[in-house]
Amino acid sequence: MSNEKEVTIYDLARKLNISVATVSRALKDDPVVSKKTKKKISDLAVEMGYRSNHFARNLRTQRTNTIGVIIPRINSYFMSSVIAGMENIATSEGYNLIISQSSESVEKEVANTITLFNNRVDGLLVSLTYDTDSLAHFDPFIRKKVPLIFFDRTADQKDCTCILINNWKAAYEATTHLISQGRRRIVHLTATQKRNVYIDRLEGYKQALADQRIPFREDYIIVGNLSQEAGAEAASRIREMQPLPDAVFVANDNCAVGCMIALKQMGIRIPEDIAFVGFNNDPVSTVVEPNLTTINYPGYEMGQVAARNLIDHLNGSSNIHSTNTIILRSELILRESSVSRQP
Repeated sequence: MSNEKEVTIYDLARKLNISVATVSRALKDDPVVSKKTKKKISDLAVEMGYRSNHFARNLRTQRTNTIGVIIPRINSYFMSSVIAGMENIATSEGYNLIISQSSESVEKEVANTITLFNNRVDGLLVSLTYDTDSLAHFDPFIRKKVPLIFFDRTADQKDCTCILINNWKAAYEATTHLISQGRRRIVHLTATQKRNVYIDRLEGYKQALADQRIPFREDYIIVGNLSQEAGAEAASRIREMQPLPDAVFVANDNCAVGCMIALKQMGIRIPEDIAFVGFNNDPVSTVVEPNLTTINYPGYEMGQVAARNLIDHLNGSSNIHSTNTIILRSELILRESSVSRQP
């Protein structure tokens, strides 16, 4: 390990034969210091390898200007969009994001929460794992009054804001659309019913069936991890069902595409034999043939809204507890996978 001495503002001041106060002001971009002097100080700082002592500054301000983010999976187009929206707002307001991935593991989610708390993040944005039951690991943030916002996969928690879409309504519209195309044997591919998003989507699906007097069938509910592989596995089960289902509503696009591809390889025509609707409007929905009907889930906007609400609270311009739930708009996007073709 190198024992090289850290360069300080005193070293810069001594080298330039100016006051320490002038160096400090220049590094803070204080307009009192001329542009010429600022450039001279900045150039020397780079040359000598000076690093701003954020730690000392943080002790004075009680701020780290960092926001913690915990997401289930990084390799998700939806989550990537959410993070891009968060970063857009955070960067413009002088904040950095510390992003951690739970990998759908409750234990890792707990460990990430402890790490971010110990790093003294100013606020926390969280989308929960499939299986999170207890929220006790977030209690230290609540006790310290560190603002906490749940997005997408949320849970009821006092003194916390939740940001999501109306999953019930989106699922109801998707299922109703399939019924309008003459489909009545509709399978639903979903995930564990511990998370709000999948509970609400299942309930919306059920209600759409009930409103059209179509009996609900338990064997038409296939629970998995919603990966493309899970979609392919579901396809094998669907192919064995008698009579063959005539539609599938899937709780995300990746799983829908995996199921579609596998069924097509088995000789099933889409949408003639089985119509499909997915969820999220991932780019894969416009690559698969036929293109996938889906629910547009505004990930970028969700990230922006989450970061904006958190930062506004940190800046004292809003009360994060004044609105417990923020509902964003979603929409059904019709494509060839679900629309009945004319003979």
